[in-house]
Amino acid sequence: MRLKNRLQGWIQTPPDESSNQEGVRTRPEEPVSASNPSFTDGIATKDIRVDPSTALSVRIFLPESALLPSDRPQPKSKAEESSLKSENNGDQGYTPSGQNCRKLPIMLQFHGGGWVSGSNDSVANDSFCQRIAKLCDAIVVAVGYRLAPESKYPAAFEDGLKVLNWLGKQSNNSTGDEPWLVAHADPSRCVLLGVSCGANIADYVARRTVELGKELDPVKVVAQILMYPFFLANEPTQSEIRLANTYFYDKAICLLAWQLFLPKDEFSLEHPAANPLAPNRGPPLKLMPPTLTVVAEHDWMRDQGVAYSEELRKVNVPAPLLDYKDTVHEFATLEMLLNTPQAEACAEDICIWVKKYISLGCHEFSY
Repeated sequence: MRLKNRLQGWIQTPPDESSNQEGVRTRPEEPVSASNPSFTDGIATKDIRVDPSTALSVRIFLPESALLPSDRPQPKSKAEESSLKSENNGDQGYTPSGQNCRKLPIMLQFHGGGWVSGSNDSVANDSFCQRIAKLCDAIVVAVGYRLAPESKYPAAFEDGLKVLNWLGKQSNNSTGDEPWLVAHADPSRCVLLGVSCGANIADYVARRTVELGKELDPVKVVAQILMYPFFLANEPTQSEIRLANTYFYDKAICLLAWQLFLPKDEFSLEHPAANPLAPNRGPPLKLMPPTLTVVAEHDWMRDQGVAYSEELRKVNVPAPLLDYKDTVHEFATLEMLLNTPQAEACAEDICIWVKKYISLGCHEFSY
């Protein structure tokens, strides 16, 4: 109800976009998790401002497995924490040595929140990304894109593509200025991971990579993961008819979010940002990367995700569907549900599938 009231308030009294040219990427009432550049519980994190002219930023999740065994910090007791800080250059945390650094794949993650809330450093998103980084043995780069209504479409989509271009520069010693990525990131093994509305951003970025081709070298998107995507269409589905007014994130709240995200003269459930199967939306589906779609049984948008997955399979794109019973929208990423068996199983299932595309052995894993 608080979210619904907030959205209705923004629609009645829109914020002055001219007063905040940079945009916003988080809400003051939503708790965030501080970054920790030293390896705690096997993960080091760091925040980077990608675009000085906007609020666009990323949080990097670097698993300790990126370090050679001889370079990994030994477990310390609480009494030895100060010693651990000293080893990791105090507040600066881990600094790559530049020699024999292990390269890891990149997972570019886009958080959920219905365009208007959520952040890449929220408590829930931080915990989820740490889980994925550990399970997948990959560097997770969580994107703090600009939120609506301060920054309407296509701001969030443009931010996603801008970060992908930025990642390409980080892989080069002469152009990269982020030492963790210069030392450890392998941009030729890049996976897009979108949560809720973040799945819409991921799918847009995947389409743009197909269109841009070698212009994005050395970045290569090898797969994408769409978790309960925020897809809509004019034609109601069975899940929409059955579940539109049940559970949180009901249809009324979601439509308010879309009204705040899309420019007034563009609002339509057939908008390319909302419907990936809208007519004349390019490129051809057969050119899309392998796509894993996660859906929840009690999510009114479930059938839209299922339909997209089916259309991809029709044109021979590897596009499995993971359909979890007794679950709701964002069941694997909401803070209150992160430790449920379904959330833990979902993260493990994602990593089993994605390792087929990011493993150096290529055929080492099978789904």
